[in-house]
Amino acid sequence: MKLLKANHLRGTLTVPSDKSISHRSIMFGALAEGTTTVRNFLRGEDCLSTLHAFQELGIPIQDDGETITITGQGFGGLKAADRPIDVGNSGTTIRLMMGILAGQPFTTTLLGDDSLNQRPMNRVMLPLNQMGARLNGSNESEFPPITIQGTRDLSPIDYSMPVASAQVKSALLFAALQAEGTSRIVEKEPSRNHTEEMIRQFGGEIMVKGKEIQITGPQSFVGQEVIVPGDISSAAFFLTAGAVLPNSEITLENVGINPTRTGILDVLEQMGAQISLTAIDQNNQSATITIRSSVLKGIEIQGAIIPRLIDELPIIALLATQAVGQTVIRDAEELKVKETNRIDATAEELTKLGADITATEDGLIINGPTPLHGGNVSSRGDHRIGMMLQVAALLTQEDVELEQAEAVAVSYPHFFEDLRQLTGGDVE
Repeated sequence: MKLLKANHLRGTLTVPSDKSISHRSIMFGALAEGTTTVRNFLRGEDCLSTLHAFQELGIPIQDDGETITITGQGFGGLKAADRPIDVGNSGTTIRLMMGILAGQPFTTTLLGDDSLNQRPMNRVMLPLNQMGARLNGSNESEFPPITIQGTRDLSPIDYSMPVASAQVKSALLFAALQAEGTSRIVEKEPSRNHTEEMIRQFGGEIMVKGKEIQITGPQSFVGQEVIVPGDISSAAFFLTAGAVLPNSEITLENVGINPTRTGILDVLEQMGAQISLTAIDQNNQSATITIRSSVLKGIEIQGAIIPRLIDELPIIALLATQAVGQTVIRDAEELKVKETNRIDATAEELTKLGADITATEDGLIINGPTPLHGGNVSSRGDHRIGMMLQVAALLTQEDVELEQAEAVAVSYPHFFEDLRQLTGGDVE
């Protein structure tokens, strides 16, 4: 598809609901006792994969278009599915469900699309096997389809994580909630903590001290009302567009500002962006964010901040192409095992548009500012690469053609329409 171009962007938007919280609201609602209602749920393909998976496991879930109502019967309320469960392209669904199903007394097979079936799962399977479940990948590999032979007799685990990953951590927490005794999980770096927050919200107990987490099972949950805030990962594309496009001002309402997710805001501030937060709601961890056209400078991004912005690194790389000086991103090996190898994809696709960007073993080196030009690019089936390339296209005089634009619908079905709204009809 031919991508939009614009001279400036102005206006107010509400971005799609938070993907991480939407996934987990279904999971916790299914495992709780009683009724859970979810408002502002993200009806993107990935989150619907989670919803359908729990329906296959016998959980009554109703969606009237406004509110999702889940009738949970506790951890013991799940039933064996009649067939393998297809989770589409959702890495969150498959990895977290492995932890949930590890403690269930039946066998389940989880599979996905071609892209998901190439994503490594040992980082979740190996510790769950240590706890007493039996997880096997396709032909004894670590790749989906994954078959989980669960057990009611899971053992607690003492585990130091080799990678900083909220998905791995969450899978282990879901298993530990069903194990008899205390599990201890030590993170490599603190990663997003939506699972820990929701354990508390649904009436569970968890102790977090720095990088160490302790949790004693078995536990039970009580149904809750969940209001999902806007996803900062989706907001990041407009925050970047507003910063790099001249004469722009964009306001984004009800954006989630959970501290484990706001690395993108720290980076924008360090680079000199004109950004402000208002209407801060501490309970729901949300705020209204306004961004204005800015003069940006290159910075180094590494270490503890990386897990707080892992999903935003492709768009941060684009931001850096318009900053004065060099930006270096390190410690981001995790990007290699996302929907695509995001390090290589970001570097190769932006190079096609004229960026001065080099992929390294664990990140990217970007020299700026560089003018971008038209070209033919591909999302490679990755929603975040697709949206990043659309923001890049705003900066070009010539046309940019995007292959596999449909990938964007995974997390942001109305992205192109929302962007067009900000142009006020002033599009080329």
